[in-house]
Amino acid sequence: MSIKTTDLCDENEDEVQIAEPVFKDLGGVKAFGGEIVTVKVHEDNVLVRGILETEGAGRVLVVEGGGSTACALIGDQVAQIACDNGWAGIVVNGYIRDSVEVARIGVGLKALGVLPKRSKKEGKGVQGVIVCFAGLVFSPGMYLYADEDGVLIADRDLLNP
Repeated sequence: MSIKTTDLCDENEDEVQIAEPVFKDLGGVKAFGGEIVTVKVHEDNVLVRGILETEGAGRVLVVEGGGSTACALIGDQVAQIACDNGWAGIVVNGYIRDSVEVARIGVGLKALGVLPKRSKKEGKGVQGVIVCFAGLVFSPGMYLYADEDGVLIADRDLLNP
């Protein structure tokens, strides 16, 4: 799938919303997109991992981690699970770890940055809810597109009208 957010913005300027430029490109795939799946957690990645263990079918997991700097929500094992299960990418309002290894894994990953500390393992959080960060409101079923130029969302699939 060829994704260029600048072209998508030009061709669909009335339909796209653009995220604030807060994310770093950390995965092995720089351009990715797909239908949004959401999860909201706080310093706990059990639900994140559980979702990524399901068939991704080219979707994108949007993780609302509250921007917490207490721990990372994604590491190399979780990123590899996402890749193995066909997820196109992950966008995290939070941090990752194992950045060198994650950069070699064939999945898109945008996050605020890197931290070495692992998350809690309590299984707390909610999935399939509307989440808000980076100036956007992410709803399950919307579409997200990302590349080195940024992240944008739309209500419909812009690549397969």
